[in-house]
Amino acid sequence: MQIKVMKFGGTSVATAEARQLAAHKVVAAKEAGFHPVVVVSAIGRQGAPYATDTLMSLLHEVDPLVLPDAREVDLMLCCGEIMSTCIFAQTLKSMGHAASAMTGGQAGLVTDSTFGNARIIEVLPDGVFSVLRQGRIPVVCGFQGRSKASENAVYGEITTLGRGGSDTTASALGAALGAVAVEIYSDVDGVKTSDPAMVPFAPTLRKMTYEEIAEIAHQGAKVVHPRAAEIAMKFGIPLHLKCTFTDEPGTEVVTRDKFPGRRVTGVTHTGKLVYLQFEAPFGGDKGVLESKVYQLMADYRINLFMLNVHPNSFGFAVPRKQLPNVKEILDGLVIPLIDGSPRTYIVQVGRAGSTEVAAQERMLAGNSSFGEIRKCAAKLTENCTMVSVIAHDYLNQPGIYERVMQCLKDASIHVLQSSDSPLSLSLLVSETDCERAVCVLHDEFELTEAI
Repeated sequence: MQIKVMKFGGTSVATAEARQLAAHKVVAAKEAGFHPVVVVSAIGRQGAPYATDTLMSLLHEVDPLVLPDAREVDLMLCCGEIMSTCIFAQTLKSMGHAASAMTGGQAGLVTDSTFGNARIIEVLPDGVFSVLRQGRIPVVCGFQGRSKASENAVYGEITTLGRGGSDTTASALGAALGAVAVEIYSDVDGVKTSDPAMVPFAPTLRKMTYEEIAEIAHQGAKVVHPRAAEIAMKFGIPLHLKCTFTDEPGTEVVTRDKFPGRRVTGVTHTGKLVYLQFEAPFGGDKGVLESKVYQLMADYRINLFMLNVHPNSFGFAVPRKQLPNVKEILDGLVIPLIDGSPRTYIVQVGRAGSTEVAAQERMLAGNSSFGEIRKCAAKLTENCTMVSVIAHDYLNQPGIYERVMQCLKDASIHVLQSSDSPLSLSLLVSETDCERAVCVLHDEFELTEAI
């Protein structure tokens, strides 16, 4: 059975006309001898009646001062994909092709019980195979699954996979079904060398490696969800990124042996970030404090960028929208250390002392069992963003870092922080400099000539 997983994003199912175009691609795959399995996102984007953001706003509008329960948020958000799935299945039926709508849980996606950002634990695809054997096209809700039973969780709770999770659904199903390919459709023609909104003539990359697509996704390009790229890479699933509204070939993702060579792939940027730099009279305590902070960030699924390690400090950037959560987790956090002479650190996010920090100081004052009370203060740098140069081994070449920094200096763009990996060089810059930084780096490496 030649199974092809075909995922369609919100703009691809936003209107009846768009759904017809998407459905024709599914039918074409079927007529070519494949057994298509369709994955769909919610209808439309922010502002559309059934988009994920719209459904979320309906909950918050009831009473902005009362936060909805995370479990009920997931129940609400899943409605968008359920509606989309039923409508797309009906579209296929109207064209004479039997189809069955399935929730993520019915399709066998089993997750942990982290509402809002669940991880897929396993995929049990028997239900999908059953629909295929009946000669029907499975149309599966992206972005969602059902929880596995655990000590603190009820079996079968509806969970969501986080933003962009429909891509993850497609890759996970592709791996579980042994698909010959996963095709992810959107309103753009594959992966561009940069954001077309900033670089209008950015060309499409016709081939990329799994490593490159995973890196470009992690560094901010909204072409495919990072988890989806990682799953495809782990299981070696042929991955194609295409446009619903054209017949262009899009971008083919291949193994490195099929596309070797040293090159710059593109220039990406993230959204709005805030940089936190933790400074304190650490002495030998820095490692313990750093470990505690990073563990909490992992426990609460806070996305970190630009990690910086220094003998006397440590730091990282977080998305601006997550800063309130970070403050709630860290501001006023008490970390007692009892090895040797007792001492206690109070974490302070921002220079101005908050009521939480002040309250903790009053509570601990005069209690000798806590020893010396010390501050671990995080200085905030707001209104910044991350620009990354993505490359295959290119960054290991002498002079590349200097070339990038000189390019930005010549454009009068101040770099606040930098970090690198084998596949990328990332630079923290002011939001106001983001577009210029992307453009000058795109020009510097002559990416308009990329293929």
